[in-house]
Amino acid sequence: MKQATAQKPYARRRGVLLPLFSLPSRFGIGTLGREAFGFIDALSENGASIWAILPTGVTGYGDSPYQSFSSFALNPYFLDLEELIEEGLLTEEECASCDMGSDPGRVDYGKLYEDRIPLLMTAFARANGRGETDGAIAEFEKTAPWLNDYAEFMAIKTSEGGIPWYEWGPGLRDRDPGAMAAAREKLELEIRFHKYLQMKLAEQWSRLQEHALRRAVLIMGDLPIYCAYDSADCWAYRGNFRLDKAGRPKEAAGVPPDYFCEDGQLWGNPTYDWYRMKKDGFKFWLSRLSRAAELYDMLRIDHFRGFASYYAVPAGAPNAREGRWRRAEGARLFEAANEMGLSCEIIAEDLGFITGDVVRLLNKTGFAGMQVMEFAFDDDPKNPHKNRRWNGDPRTLRNKIAYTGTHDNPPLAAWWEEADERTRELAEEYAGTDDLPGGIIAATVACDARYAVIPAQDILLLGAEARMNTPATAAGNWTWRLTPEAMAQLKERIKLTFN
Repeated sequence: MKQATAQKPYARRRGVLLPLFSLPSRFGIGTLGREAFGFIDALSENGASIWAILPTGVTGYGDSPYQSFSSFALNPYFLDLEELIEEGLLTEEECASCDMGSDPGRVDYGKLYEDRIPLLMTAFARANGRGETDGAIAEFEKTAPWLNDYAEFMAIKTSEGGIPWYEWGPGLRDRDPGAMAAAREKLELEIRFHKYLQMKLAEQWSRLQEHALRRAVLIMGDLPIYCAYDSADCWAYRGNFRLDKAGRPKEAAGVPPDYFCEDGQLWGNPTYDWYRMKKDGFKFWLSRLSRAAELYDMLRIDHFRGFASYYAVPAGAPNAREGRWRRAEGARLFEAANEMGLSCEIIAEDLGFITGDVVRLLNKTGFAGMQVMEFAFDDDPKNPHKNRRWNGDPRTLRNKIAYTGTHDNPPLAAWWEEADERTRELAEEYAGTDDLPGGIIAATVACDARYAVIPAQDILLLGAEARMNTPATAAGNWTWRLTPEAMAQLKERIKLTFN
């Protein structure tokens, strides 16, 4: 994390938003393998120096990367199977015989769950049989203080048929010492399996990081502000959340009704107990930020306004209409993080209903705020999403990161199809061309924000079929992938976009 009073002139960087899972691969989902290395090369060789990704945690029900089983663990689906084949832990035939989805343009999470996890168990069994696990895992544990809680959570969850932790028997639900000792003995092999996967992921991630460093490409991660209710975080670190003695939320996170949703959005995540976290020096949050700094060079924190004040909905409410705003302790948290000396640059997702306390917090931290060009074209001169063409003077760069759209927006081409006449007029004026929507991309790359990030779908000018997520919908999200042919096209378009 940079000092709160950021120094000018800013470094100017441009990049591409492409989730790891959207990379092409032979086995159903993008991984930390050769396509990731090749994408970094394409960025570096063509004027881009940021690879923005979505959260990399273990996905659960609904497949959303923003609802993960852990704030610390990496998703085992990202393990590169080709490397495991090269290590002799799997065979080509074993991988090819597994059904991990038949559509190269979509992730089939159900098939991955059914076939990929048993395949990884086979790799673990072979490594275990060679005697390659015990000592290596013990060494890895020293660097990962979160590992035991996560591995135990996943092993117990599997043994309980996948039901959420708050439906386990009271002994395991409440982490009774006797019940936990019995579970560790019974599930010893399963617990080591999950530790092994995280160790292999750490090895592969480290090699990718080193390659990105050599190529002068920064990896920008994404951190959800809230933890999933059914997660190792809520189970193992319950005191940080507003839960009752039985582990039930006293209130749920969300956002109030607005122009887009008359009932508001009820996310269901437990809210934080900021008072208790402040008393222990924000240990849990500092651990989350420290882990993020291990993985990423830059970090976008989702729903930044929740660090100033957050919207809390009473437990059991059918929608978010009856919530109330409560004060958070983001200022003190980020002061503590700054004192810790984190090396990860923070980007604040400051979209939505922004009040004075949010603006003051953003100014105090010195974090870059966000602009989304799909929101920029109206007649309001105070619209925070408006920007200008950069004049070439580093001192005039603004502390912003500009996107054409985010993972929650329609791709730019789809947005353009639905834009009204006035929006189109203003967009043409901004871009200085009638070659739209492509001209919006060129103007965003040339704008005065210190950072600009273009989603891969927009660079390819893909339509609604390539939308990543539609908020407040439960199905069909987080599945879009590049085919090998589309990846080749993307690399060519990156050259045209940034050079």
